[in-house]
Amino acid sequence: MSATGNSSKKQRIDKVLSHMGIGSRSDIRKQAKQGLITVNGAVIKDSGFHVNPYADTIEVSGEPVVYREFIYLMMNKPPGVLSATEDKRDRTVLDLLKPEYAQFEPFPVGRLDKDTVGLLLLTNDGQLAHELLSPRKHVPQTYEATVEGEVDAADVAAFAAGIELEDGYVTLPAQLTILGRERGSKTLSQISLTITEGKFHQVKRMFLAVGKKVVFLKRVSMGALKLDERLAPGACRELTAEELKLLGGGKAEA
Repeated sequence: MSATGNSSKKQRIDKVLSHMGIGSRSDIRKQAKQGLITVNGAVIKDSGFHVNPYADTIEVSGEPVVYREFIYLMMNKPPGVLSATEDKRDRTVLDLLKPEYAQFEPFPVGRLDKDTVGLLLLTNDGQLAHELLSPRKHVPQTYEATVEGEVDAADVAAFAAGIELEDGYVTLPAQLTILGRERGSKTLSQISLTITEGKFHQVKRMFLAVGKKVVFLKRVSMGALKLDERLAPGACRELTAEELKLLGGGKAEA
C-alpha cells in the first residue's frame, strides 16, 4: 500500500518546488535570489537549501506550497489516443492532461487499445500500479461492449469455463452478461464482461475465439473503482480519498 512518503526525508527546495510545478530549477533559483521563497517564515536565498516538505512551511511570493508526492487520476479515455507516455505518430493520454497534472509525470496503469474507451487510471505511484497489474492479484476489470453476432447462453457458459485463444492460452473464467440485442442487417449484442487478467487484446480475442467480433469496447470498472460517467471523453479528475481506498492505496492525496 502506498503512503504519502517518508515524513522525515529532507530534499532540496528547488526539487520540491519544481515537482509542484512552481517552475524549472533555474526559475526557482532566480526566485530564491529575489527573496521570494520562505521556509518557516525565514527567507531562503539558496535554492539548494534542504527542507522537509511534509513538516516545513514553504511559501513562494507569499503563497503557501502544500507538497504531495503522488497523484491519482481517473480519465475517461476517448478513442484514437494511445495508453502510453509518448509516441512519435499518435497522441497519447498524457497529451490530454492539464499542466497541473502533467507536472507530476503520471503514467497509465495498464493499457486500453487505441479504439477502446472508458476508465483509465493514471498515477506516478509505481507501487500501487504494480499491485493493480500484478497477475497474482487477479484484479477484476469490467467492460461493456457491442459485439457483432448473437451472443447466447452457450457463450456465457464458455466464458465461465475459460476460452482457448488462438495461441492456445486458456483464459481464466470470466463473467459474461447479455444486456440486449439489436437485429437488423447484422445482429449486434450488447454485453458486460468481467475478466481478472489483462492479456493483449484479451476481450477482442475471446470473442473472436467464439466466432464473433467486438465493434465497440468500454472499460467501466477496475477493481472496486467505477468510471465517473460525468467525465466527458478525454477529461480526467483526481480520485477522491474514498476511491483511492477502494484501490487499496494508502493515504489519499486527492
